[in-house]
Formats: sequence, structure tokens, C-alpha cells
Amino acid sequence: MDIPKIVEVLNTYPGVKAFEYLSMCTEGGSTYIKEQIIEAKLDRIVVAACTPKTHQPVFHAILAEAGLPPRYLEFVNIREHCSFVHQGERDKALIKAIDLIRAGVARSRLLEDVPTKTVPVTKAALVVGGGIAGLSTAIDLGDAGYQVHLVEKKSTIGGRMSQLDRTFPTDDCSI
Repeated sequence: MDIPKIVEVLNTYPGVKAFEYLSMCTEGGSTYIKEQIIEAKLDRIVVAACTPKTHQPVFHAILAEAGLPPRYLEFVNIREHCSFVHQGERDKALIKAIDLIRAGVARSRLLEDVPTKTVPVTKAALVVGGGIAGLSTAIDLGDAGYQVHLVEKKSTIGGRMSQLDRTFPTDDCSI
């Protein structure tokens, strides 16, 4: 990915301050982002990097430390969505990355802080279906400390398994 070119193009958009840093999810990157938030008085952050699955919590923490609500973060995955799928097609990867980041910037302008509320939860679960999947799920939930309510529409449990005589490969009785 031609990151300097992406930064150059994005900095031509009104209200956008794009910058490059080798590894944003490191301690140095964290400090750099916080400095940029303060110096440029940024109110929304768009991170164009790798997968949000592993790195999004890191950036949420960075925003919180900088005094911004974590929900003011928009994450654009240009690694998997651009550089990985367009290997050998640098121009396509560049155009797609810029388009995805532009969309992320547009979406970030609509982000609102949604307050987090903690509510009490009853450790109970409803399992619908008394076949093998339902019974296995009910056992796992019970072992995890949940009260389980199992509902089956037929008069017996076991589903299709209960209709079999023997199971493979052990030749056990299915019931």
C-alpha cells in the first residue's frame, strides 16, 4: 500500500487530518494519536489499518485516555480488504483503500456517543428443541452455571437420534 499517497489524498478533504505512523497499536502509536487529538482538536478518529477484531479495543482505550468517547472511533480494515485481496494490483488497492477510508470518514461524522448501561442479568437460558443439539447445549449451559429451561414440542426428547437403533462407529444403543 502506498500509505504516503493515501495520506496526501485524504489531507485534501475538508475537515480531515490524515497522518502516517508505522504501528499505531504500539505504545508509541498510542502516544502519537493522543498528541494529535489534543494538538489538532480532533473529535472523531478513523483508523485505517488492519483487523478491528484484535485492535479495536486498543484504539477504544486510546480514545478514552485522550478524553474522547470510544464510540467516536471508526475502523477501516485496509489490510485484509485492500492489500491482501489486491496483491500485485497496487493501483486497485490504492483506489479501494482511499474509497473505503473516505466512506469511514463520512460515517465517522455521524457517530454519536451512546451511553453504556449495566443491567442485572438472570443466569438462565431457554433452549428450544430436545434433540442432540438442544440437549448438548442444555448440558453445557447447566455446567456453566445457568438455569436451563428446555422446551420440546414432542412428548419425548432425543430428536432423530431417538429413532435410531444403533450409532456408528461404537454400535451403541442410540437411546
